[in-house]
Amino acid sequence: MKDQNCAYCMRGELLDKFGIYICDLSVSTLILFKEQSHPGRCIVAYKDHVGEIVEISDEERNAFFADVNRAAKAIHAAFHPDKLNYGAYGDTGRHLHVHLVPKYKDGYEWGGVFEMNPGKCLCQPEEYEEMVRKIKAAL
Repeated sequence: MKDQNCAYCMRGELLDKFGIYICDLSVSTLILFKEQSHPGRCIVAYKDHVGEIVEISDEERNAFFADVNRAAKAIHAAFHPDKLNYGAYGDTGRHLHVHLVPKYKDGYEWGGVFEMNPGKCLCQPEEYEEMVRKIKAAL
């Protein structure tokens, strides 16, 4: 099930506004968040357009969180954060997804809740390519 207005469902121009497709996982998609105030920040988006975790079976939920775990391990291996924050929202973009936000003791927002779209750190295409390469290598 896909929603024609959803960036996670349709990818392309809608996704390009804020993210870069990395790869498909077992039941989800791994996306690099373009705003990189937290180096290595990614999103794991469920494969179908559902708004709530309660809308999928226990088996699918377990597979989704296995994907989140796999992505988290890759981010830890590639970027060595001191902590990884997890955020699951969807008030306006009703598609099940989890933000994986690396936090660094000497970095932006250490000790506080991460800002959703701080708009402080956009990268050059080659920098994004290197981040994607590092994450894929760690998967």
